[in-house]
Amino acid sequence: MNVAERRARLALRHRLCPPARTDDVLDIARSMVVLHATDPATVFLSVAARSLHAVPAAVEKALYDDRALLRMLAMRRTMFVAPTELVPVLQASTANALAAKQRATYGRLIERGSDIADARALFAEAEEAAHRALLARGAATGAQLSAEVPLLRTQVDPAPGKSYSRPTSITTWVLVTLGCEGRIVRGRPNGSWTSSQYVWSPVETWLPGGVEELPAADARAGLVRRWLRAFGPAPASDLKWWTGWSAGDVKKALALLDVTEVDLGGGTGLVLSDDLEPAPAPEPWAALLPALDPTPMGWQERGWFLGGHGPLLFDRNGNVGPSVWWDGRIVGGWAQRKDGEIAVRLLEDVGADAEAAVEREAARMAEWYGDVRATPRFRTPLERELTA
Repeated sequence: MNVAERRARLALRHRLCPPARTDDVLDIARSMVVLHATDPATVFLSVAARSLHAVPAAVEKALYDDRALLRMLAMRRTMFVAPTELVPVLQASTANALAAKQRATYGRLIERGSDIADARALFAEAEEAAHRALLARGAATGAQLSAEVPLLRTQVDPAPGKSYSRPTSITTWVLVTLGCEGRIVRGRPNGSWTSSQYVWSPVETWLPGGVEELPAADARAGLVRRWLRAFGPAPASDLKWWTGWSAGDVKKALALLDVTEVDLGGGTGLVLSDDLEPAPAPEPWAALLPALDPTPMGWQERGWFLGGHGPLLFDRNGNVGPSVWWDGRIVGGWAQRKDGEIAVRLLEDVGADAEAAVEREAARMAEWYGDVRATPRFRTPLERELTA
C-alpha cells in the first residue's frame, strides 16, 4: 500500500475531502476513534474542518444535551472527547491503569510535600468524600466541592526546597483521579467553547448504569481494531505511540485480531485483513486543521504527509500546530489573528487551484470562529510568526 493509497484513505476515512464530510458530530468523532481535547477549541475546530454546515452549537448539543460524547483522559494521559459507546473500551484498555498511576504519583507528592503520615489513606478518603458530595449536588466546580469537603483543601508543597514551588490543595488531583477511574466526568465549561473550566458531574449523568466493565485484553483489541480501521495501514510502532501502551500489550492486542502485513514502501505496516481493497482516490481537496487535530496526531511517523515542514508546524514536545492540507499532505500553516483574520502561509508551490481551495477553507474557518478568539495552548513557530 503506497503513499497514494494512504492519502486516499486519510481523505475519506477522516472525512476531510468534501464528499466524505458530514454535519453529524457523533459520526465525525467515530471516524477519528476519538477527538483530541487537550485544547478545548480543537474539538470544535476538528469538527468544523470535517463538516458541511455545522456550527459550534451542534458540538455543544452532542456533548451536553444529547450526551453522545464524553471528555476523558486516556491514551498517553491525553484528554479526548469520545463517543459514549467507546468509553468502556477506553476505560478498561487505558484509563484504569492511568488512574492507578495517578494515585501513586499524587501519593508520593503528598508524602514528600507534607507531614501526612498515610498519604494513600488520606487521598482515598478525599476521593470518597468528594464523590459523595458530587452525587448529592449533581454537578459542581472544583471550588464548590473544595468548599464543602475539608479534605480537598489539604495543602501540599509539590516541589519542596524549590524557589518556584507554591503550596497547592489536592482538589484537582483528587478530581482528576476520580475522572480517570470513570466515576466523574467533565461537563459543560464555564464560558465559551474555548474554555477549560469545567463543571464536574457523576458519570451516571452521561452513562446511567455507569461505565460497563470489560476485560482489559478484549478492550485493547477493540481499540486497536478501531484505530487500524481509521489509521491503517501503519507500522506497529505508530500504534504503540498512539496508545501509550507497552510493546507487550500492543503485541497481545494484535494477536487477537486478523491483521495482514503490507509493504508501505520502505517499511512494513499492518492493516485489518478484511480491509485490503484499495480506496477510490477523491478529487484534490483542501482543509485547515487545528492545533492537535487527531489526523496529524494519529501517527508517530509522519513523513508521508508532513514532508520537511515539521520544524515550523510542531513544537519541541511533538504537538502539531494549525496545518494547511492539500490532497493528503501538509503544505502550510495558519493562525487566527486578534482581529479574527485567518492568516495562511503556504510552504510550497501548490498551484492556483489549490490556493483558491485553501482560501475557501480559510473563509469557512473564519465563519466558524465568528466573534470567538482562540490561541492554541501549545504554540508553534509558524503560528507565532503569523500572529506577531
